[in-house]
Amino acid sequence: MRYMTNLVAADGAILDRILDDTHAIWSDGLSRHAYGRLYAAQVGTPWGRTHLNRFALVDGDEVRASAKLYRFAAVLDGKPIQVAGIGAVFTPPASRGRGAARELIARLLERATNDGADLALLFSEIGPDYYARLGFQTVAIADRQLRVTESTRYGAPMTMVRGGDDRDLNDIVTMDAARAAAYRFHLLRDRDLVQFAIARKRMLAGLGPLGARTLHFFIAEEGASAVAYVVISAQQNMWTVQEVGDRDPSGARAGAILQALIARAPAEKRPAIRAWLPDGFLPPQVTIVAETPSKDLMMVRPLSARGTPAAPLMSPDILYWRGDAF
Repeated sequence: MRYMTNLVAADGAILDRILDDTHAIWSDGLSRHAYGRLYAAQVGTPWGRTHLNRFALVDGDEVRASAKLYRFAAVLDGKPIQVAGIGAVFTPPASRGRGAARELIARLLERATNDGADLALLFSEIGPDYYARLGFQTVAIADRQLRVTESTRYGAPMTMVRGGDDRDLNDIVTMDAARAAAYRFHLLRDRDLVQFAIARKRMLAGLGPLGARTLHFFIAEEGASAVAYVVISAQQNMWTVQEVGDRDPSGARAGAILQALIARAPAEKRPAIRAWLPDGFLPPQVTIVAETPSKDLMMVRPLSARGTPAAPLMSPDILYWRGDAF
């Protein structure tokens, strides 16, 4: 059966229906009410208000497919570009097998191209095949398992460490920009995007069941400035490094923050630590003990000549923090 569809902003009753349908898949253990609050809080941030939208492909009152559309500034091969991020693609069971998701993505990319996007980006949880048929190419990202070397004195290192907050965001932007300059592809992370990435993980922890998740956001300070930082999501005995930075090219102060966090609870079992740690950045206190391909596949599709890589993008070419995945 053929149907007539329209692309519309997902709000009101349409948004509620999408959240109802996707809650079981992407809620990360949140209640349906908390899941809705999490999305509302994200689009209510300064960055989310202007860079994150949700769209639905509808046929009358029926939602055939839905997705989020993000807008990022980035650099590719030394040139500034605009990136359209496609996330949370969902087709209700009754509409599957009819090409609804394919049509939705095509319309979103057409819209993004008309708005100046040069490159489409997504993270696939279902393998590469479906999106490869839509013109997307896989960029390998390594999921690295880390071990932090502890002091033989079993104490915290002599580093001034405190909780991070909004006053540190400008320093974080400066650190990120300096490190990212060496990579062919990276986001241009301004203050609002850094705040959005940290706030999203903080809200996920705060809205979930008590004690299920925590967020560690700590900085190393010299004078009145942040000179290194880490953002870590902790769940049970697993730490996921969302992002990390250091003015020192060696990363030694970021490594010292990790040592300090572990030394806070010397009697507890040491956490397993994983990260999308970019090539060429390894604090001296940290060892990579295992490396596997990420289950969240990064895939890209050029939308303009400016967004076409000079050569296929490989893992050493990119800096992309897990906290910025969508």
